[in-house]
Amino acid sequence: MSPPPHKQETGTGFTGCHNMMRKQGNSAKAQQSGFTLVEMAIVMMIIGLLLGGLMPTLTTQMEVQRINETRKQMEEIQQALLGFAIANGRLPCPADPAIATGQANAGMEATTGSGSAMTCTNVGNNAARGVLPWATLGVYETDAWGNRYTYRVSRDFADALGSATYGGCTPSPTPTLATFALCSSGNLDVLVASGGTSLVNNVPSVVISHGKNGAGAYTQQGTQLPVSSDADEQENSDGSADNNYVSKAPTPSFDDHILWLSQNILLNRMVTAGKLP
Repeated sequence: MSPPPHKQETGTGFTGCHNMMRKQGNSAKAQQSGFTLVEMAIVMMIIGLLLGGLMPTLTTQMEVQRINETRKQMEEIQQALLGFAIANGRLPCPADPAIATGQANAGMEATTGSGSAMTCTNVGNNAARGVLPWATLGVYETDAWGNRYTYRVSRDFADALGSATYGGCTPSPTPTLATFALCSSGNLDVLVASGGTSLVNNVPSVVISHGKNGAGAYTQQGTQLPVSSDADEQENSDGSADNNYVSKAPTPSFDDHILWLSQNILLNRMVTAGKLP
């Protein structure tokens, strides 16, 4: 008996199996792709949560950095004021706050007259008002928030050598190298709060950074920002004949930073430099 005829494979079964495997592979790839998108979404959500949690910390760190930078600048300003007094026998007059940066006389002390007749401009209640004469002193124009420093100085400490008044005292001997004497007294007072007790009295000059909110500060364009409704900040930016200023711990509505030039330090430096008595 002859063997049954051999049935030739047409390949249909193999092809079907191959197609089925390919479909399964495509399905696996699709599932793999789906999982990847989900995973990416989860990762993005985690990153967003982390960034959201870090933002307040980063903001706080940046603010602390600005405060520290401003304090460092104010320390340099104090040394510049002392150096100016030693070199010139007086403290500088304030600069005109309304002159924009880059214009003539921007940052230069604003004076009227010459020689023994020289006086500061914008004087009221025996004190001159304006912004720090950064160009005259060679220091920073603005604080870390980009606003100019407010500057006040007792007139008796900034007038010309030839017209010195010494703040009402009669020095003996009369100084020849300074416009103020060992008996001279400033007329600016720094308080713990508006209408409150004094922190320090009779200082020759004060320098004010108006902090993050900048309320009452002058910009580089020569314009003044709106004055705060906070009574303590108003003391530092009202520009009136009031010679009172406030220095205290920051609050939600008060963030000014104040430097006052100690009269004792100023007089000691002048004596050491041979400018007094």
